[in-house]
Parts: sequence; structure tokens; C-alpha cells
Amino acid sequence: MTDVEALYRQHAPAVFRFALSLSGSRAAAEDITSETFVRLWTARDRVDLATVLGYLLTIARHLYLQGVARESRRTPLEGDPADGRPSHGAAVEVRSELDAVLADLQSLPEPDRAAVLMRAHDSLSYDEIAAALGVSAGAAKVRVHRARQRLAALRRARNQGETS
Repeated sequence: MTDVEALYRQHAPAVFRFALSLSGSRAAAEDITSETFVRLWTARDRVDLATVLGYLLTIARHLYLQGVARESRRTPLEGDPADGRPSHGAAVEVRSELDAVLADLQSLPEPDRAAVLMRAHDSLSYDEIAAALGVSAGAAKVRVHRARQRLAALRRARNQGETS
């Protein structure tokens, strides 16, 4: 039996960051993180502690994809209020850059976004990323490399647009 509480304390921040980076929504990331650990609880006897972070990130990714599929079937109501939180992007340069990077991440295809986040945020090996995405280690390396190249190109284009 696995001590789920200890695993939660150890891995919840990484799962939350990953879910936040995928979804771009704090509320969705909190829901995904919670549901990820509920699912870990139900499978605690079958969890390999050596690969638990990869397992958790795989669950979080699948939950995110299920949410995307569910949202694509949702029909907005007339007068559905937009997010009413005020934007601080114009007031704070750091926040503006963070918003731009998150937008760049959201523009990547989901498998590439997941791969680069697993590598950058969670320091997973290419073999762990490959297992989580269901691809070969070589394909995982290519996904991470291409995603990084695309993010760098988007940043260069944005910076050139600011100086023009």
C-alpha cells in the first residue's frame, strides 16, 4: 500500500504546475490536481514508486484532454460572462511576459506542450516523457526540441514587434 498523503505532499506542486501550464486556468489546474490524486488513491496498490511522477502527469494530461473534449461540446449561453478579473499585464512588465509565454505555450499542439512542460517543469527523462505520451524516446526528444524552437521563434517575433 502506498502512502498517498506523502506522495501528495511531494508531487502535488509539480502536478499543479503541469496542469496550470496545460490549461492556463488556476481553477482547472486545481480540479485536475485533485482528481489526479483521487485516481492515485484508487490505484495505490498498483503504483510503482520509481515512476510515480510520470504516472501522475499522465493522469493529469488525460484529465486535461477529457476536459478539453467536454468543453468543445459545450454551447455558450447568451450573455455568458467573460472572466471578470482585471488584467495586470499592462501594469507589470513581468506579468506581461508571463502572459505572453503562457499564450505561446497554449498555441503549441497539446502533445508538444505536454512534452516540453514535462521536460522543463518536472525534469522528466525522455524515456519517462515517451512513456507518458505513448511515443518512442526519439519522438519525445523531437517533440521537446521542436516545441522549444517554436517558443523561441514566437518570442523573437514578439520582441521584434515591440521594437518596430
